[in-house]
Amino acid sequence: MTTKKFGVTLQVDIHGMTSSEAKKSLERLLSSIKDPTIKEVLVIHGYHNGNVLKNMVRKLKHPCIKQRVLSLNNGETTLVLK
Repeated sequence: MTTKKFGVTLQVDIHGMTSSEAKKSLERLLSSIKDPTIKEVLVIHGYHNGNVLKNMVRKLKHPCIKQRVLSLNNGETTLVLK
């Protein structure tokens, strides 16, 4: 999993991970965000090789997720933080 920060957005790429690996990594990442300037996490999960990661991200439950924003790009989902 790679991460990059762009202003108020933290971009995370989970390509190549299994669903369980990606879920654990995302939950760990979300729990560790201490920077109050980060307002959203853009998850790049892809969609060409199936929808397993996309579905996992879009159903992910975590106390700091306020909203999920679906992108016009089917390979991305934005998690808006509380």
